[in-house]
Amino acid sequence: MSAPGVADIEDQAMTTERARLFALLGRLLVAAPDARLLLALAALRGDRTPLGEAYGVVAEAAIETDSVAVEREFHDLFIGVARGELLPFASYYLTGFLHERPLAELRATLARLGLERAAGVAEPEDQIGSVCEVYAGLLSGSFDGGPDAAASFFDTHLRPWAGRFFTDLESAQAARFYRAVGRLGRTAIEIEQAASGLPA
Repeated sequence: MSAPGVADIEDQAMTTERARLFALLGRLLVAAPDARLLLALAALRGDRTPLGEAYGVVAEAAIETDSVAVEREFHDLFIGVARGELLPFASYYLTGFLHERPLAELRATLARLGLERAAGVAEPEDQIGSVCEVYAGLLSGSFDGGPDAAASFFDTHLRPWAGRFFTDLESAQAARFYRAVGRLGRTAIEIEQAASGLPA
């Protein structure tokens, strides 16, 4: 077996960064960041690329908030008294209702991958944070399936709706810190969509 070439190493490094990005998005969308995570986000450094600029905006937003404020913001956006400003579920975005076919299809995919909802988690599996976490696990190799499974997962469970969700998050009335998260997520989805259209 030959040693990996420069292109292979670069591809692996890029895949690792993609996995980290979607793991971060998943973490921020499953629960509000605590003070320690906000401190780490504030230290992010961007560059002149669209993704680098989005990271820079997240860093600025992390500096301007605190764990109490962002917890309240998360509640207003995604939980609310009756419901939050946004419903971050694939079924809702694709059908207008919760617990519909997109959730059943995701559950079937997760079963094929040998994954199941963690004990004590009440939200349906098609919550955007959970979907991002699964995609990150496929990219990183933490979950079985490899690149083909990751590409198929993105095309089926993120591409049809995640960009629209992140765009809505960017403009949500209750969003302050999460406006930056919306931009980061939208940029990530746009990059994935562009990359998936390139020849192998």
